Amino acid sequence: MPDRGGGPTGSRIRVGRPSRRVRTLLMTLGVLAVLAMAFVMFAGFWTDWLWYRSVHYSSVFTTTLWTKIGLFFVFGLLMAAAVGFNIWLAHRLRPPLSAMSMEQQNLDRYRMGIAPYKRWLLLAITSLVGLIAGASASGQWRTWLMWVNGVPFHQKDPQFHLDVSFYAFDLPWYRFLLGFGFAAAVLSLIAAALTHYLYGGLRITSPGARATAAATGHLSVLLGVFVALKAVAYWLDRYGLAVKSSDFKATGNWTGLRYVDANAYLPAKTILFCIAVICALLFFATLWRRTWQLPVIGFGLMVLSAILIGGLYPAIVQKFQVEPNEQAKEAPYVEKNLKATREAYGIAGTDVQDYPGSSDTKDKSKLRDDADTIASIRLMDPNIVSPTFQQLQQVRNYYGFPSNLDVDRYSKNGKEQDTVLGLRELNLAGIPKNNWINDHFRYTHGYGVVAAKGTTADSEGRPVFTEYNLPSKGDLGSYQQQIYYGEKTTQYSIVGGPQKEIDYSDDSGEKTTSYQGKSGISLASPVNRAAYAVAFGEPQIMYSGAIGEGSRILYNRTPKERVEAVAPWLTIDGDAYPAVVDGKIQWIVDAYTTTNGYPYASRTTLGDTTADSLTAANNQRAVVAQQNQVNYIRNSVKATVDAYTGAVKLYQWDTEDPVLKTWMKAFPDTVQSKKSISPELMAHLRYPQDLFKVQRELLTRYHVKDAQTFLSGSEVWQVPDDPTNKSGSAVPPYYLSMKLPGDTSQAFSLTTTMTPNGRDNLSAFVSVNAEAGTPGYGKISVLKLPTGRTVDGPKRVQSQFNSEPSIAESIRLLRGGDSEVEYGNLLTVPLDGGLLYVEPVYVRGGDLKYPLLRKVLVTYGGSTAFEDTLGQALNKVFGAESSTVPPDQGTTKPPTSGNPTVQAALDDAQKAFDQGQEALKKGDWKAYGEAQKNLEDALKRAEDAQAKADKAGGTSGAGKTDGKGTDKSGGPSSSPSSSPSSEKSTGSG
Repeated sequence: MPDRGGGPTGSRIRVGRPSRRVRTLLMTLGVLAVLAMAFVMFAGFWTDWLWYRSVHYSSVFTTTLWTKIGLFFVFGLLMAAAVGFNIWLAHRLRPPLSAMSMEQQNLDRYRMGIAPYKRWLLLAITSLVGLIAGASASGQWRTWLMWVNGVPFHQKDPQFHLDVSFYAFDLPWYRFLLGFGFAAAVLSLIAAALTHYLYGGLRITSPGARATAAATGHLSVLLGVFVALKAVAYWLDRYGLAVKSSDFKATGNWTGLRYVDANAYLPAKTILFCIAVICALLFFATLWRRTWQLPVIGFGLMVLSAILIGGLYPAIVQKFQVEPNEQAKEAPYVEKNLKATREAYGIAGTDVQDYPGSSDTKDKSKLRDDADTIASIRLMDPNIVSPTFQQLQQVRNYYGFPSNLDVDRYSKNGKEQDTVLGLRELNLAGIPKNNWINDHFRYTHGYGVVAAKGTTADSEGRPVFTEYNLPSKGDLGSYQQQIYYGEKTTQYSIVGGPQKEIDYSDDSGEKTTSYQGKSGISLASPVNRAAYAVAFGEPQIMYSGAIGEGSRILYNRTPKERVEAVAPWLTIDGDAYPAVVDGKIQWIVDAYTTTNGYPYASRTTLGDTTADSLTAANNQRAVVAQQNQVNYIRNSVKATVDAYTGAVKLYQWDTEDPVLKTWMKAFPDTVQSKKSISPELMAHLRYPQDLFKVQRELLTRYHVKDAQTFLSGSEVWQVPDDPTNKSGSAVPPYYLSMKLPGDTSQAFSLTTTMTPNGRDNLSAFVSVNAEAGTPGYGKISVLKLPTGRTVDGPKRVQSQFNSEPSIAESIRLLRGGDSEVEYGNLLTVPLDGGLLYVEPVYVRGGDLKYPLLRKVLVTYGGSTAFEDTLGQALNKVFGAESSTVPPDQGTTKPPTSGNPTVQAALDDAQKAFDQGQEALKKGDWKAYGEAQKNLEDALKRAEDAQAKADKAGGTSGAGKTDGKGTDKSGGPSSSPSSSPSSEKSTGSG
């Protein structure tokens, strides 16, 4: 029967009310959505658990998890109970309805509306505040673990004579509890007031009493609790003065008590504490007196006292007592700050000695000989030559080197030498065809170490490789060469299954392998596959046929990621570096323990302090993420990450650090003893760069021990800007084997220079013994230059280089055509009372896409040289030749090509190069320009011919190699596009 609107009645029913089938479908979809969300949460939890278990640090995961869960429930329930109890109590204390005013009767509809749901509403409110409070508390897991496991420093602060552990471990937890108490009191007060108003206990517009006696008593108790907590806050603030940061005009950032703190703020906080206790008692007294008069008077007195005693009085003391005689008043407190800061940053034992800055030696031959032995002067700048490594030793496009290489020490024939090295890591951008199988199954790892002497180059300016080719061979011997974990390895890989991996390629073609390590997580379980498919957003993990028996997934593959994950309580150095140790490639990672609670020690921001010209160009080396302020730091842990298995080991390095001992109590059996470090590993440990950067920044002010000098600011230094580029960033510290005045032999050191604040002359040369395992390790030495005479600093030396007419003209010629000149590290070496500056100069020219060492700049005592080799430059500067044969002196024969076309082009290039060198010596710039053009033409022909040969033979990269990756000439494999070389070496001497 049709309805009056012309439509069937049944249609209206179907539109107005969903059918049972639709409701069932909606309910099913809702349940599925909830299950999907639950599985997503489960996937994150499950994959984390599997990863920690795979690296054998499951105790870190469980300790952290249970700590977070415990804090969440304890403080969540406390907050929920506090708010819920006060709502219930306010409802219980409501007045009878007959006593309600007209104002309250108008709220009847609200009361009636929530009456059926009041229990659910109470549950919802308490659950919400409990969840928020619990989530906030769970984030304090580090604070809780440090408080409950804290060990003493056995050092006391000079003001309150409490152990430093009170400020580092106890005070942060007490402040959290205080903050939680304030939050609970405020929320309870608001909830109780609203409930009293809704049910008539409070009146706003009605005549008569504004609150019932019950409401008055209830709210006054809550206000009393709040004021009592404020009293506790005043008391804790007294101790907080010892770690309080403030802006001190004389010194900038300041931590600890000053005169005004000790003589005005400290007594003011004590007085305010007493007033707050009395005020709280007055609020509690309303339970009996039922009047607000005395509490309000007491609260007003407390507020007035806070303004007058806590604010105005200290300002008067500062203005009329301190400022007229600031240095005398502040000197005792500055001395405390000096002592605490030097101790907290490990610079208390710094050896400061005067250094003349000029030599009185007349025997130039002796100076020349000393220059050969005073330091192993590094000509291969690890921050410049990475493209050269890439061009000559990449071999395949899917390999790559980091933009900044590393410096280490390796022994040959019993003699240690500084070595520049990098790992040939996987570069996914160079894969011939990117797809899911190639990116995650076939191309899974890098291969081999490439190393070169740090102190010499061949006559072409190329590195003299000591480990080279693919597979790598050379001085490092036999070791596991596959690199599954590295700084550039950021994607996950699935290994060990039916899909074979590309290992490396040689003349016979691609070699395949299957991962044999125990790293990663098995994907044999459908649950694991589903969890990782969700966690990585990659559904193919669920059903791909490339995954089968034995398949394992590798992720979190950078050394920094792995150490941060297994030790979340450590701060990680920005530069992990590789070393070949016991037949394995090990990444070495320096890690720090820090705190913000060392009394009187000035604070520093790690991200800012560790920034320099290198981090500006390559943020991966910086601690840029660490913007937190600290005022205590120790290099307490040395960590290693195996490049093949991914195994992480943490070693206790600083055996006296109380912060590390605290964390070792919280996470037992995660850090191995220092005795577990093998001698082979010890030989490659070094003093970390980021710690030295922090220390040198503090030494700009805290090298002085006298309070008056510190306050005057006359001895403030600064870290100079890097003169070799225009970034405006600080010069980075440099690793260098060198001999300081008074030493009998060279020691591997980390060095930097200092200049006066706002000036470019040199103030000091700072170095630290970086050779682990030696008695002098970690000793900081400062050679302080005289203030009465000007000694050129790095910027002035660089300007001197650039302004010398003959040097400027030579550099202009080197820049001819499309060539670019790049300045290497400007090294400073103390020599016989003076300072020897050495700077390698690289040229990246024409079709050459990588820098080659072309010249060496040297200056000493006002004399400057710009020559082809370090030896020639030293001879010119000192006016004498060396009477000794330097360790790196020798010949380096370049590789030849088996391709006659390539070899003919290389011969032409060699001829053009020799002609150019002769023209340069004669000053015939026209002939030099023609020779350079001929050189580029010959190199282009060699490169094109080699490319055709590679294409025909199915190879890529550097020259023809035999099945072991060795150049057929017997030398390291090199790109034919590099300049040909004679048999003369560009070493020292």
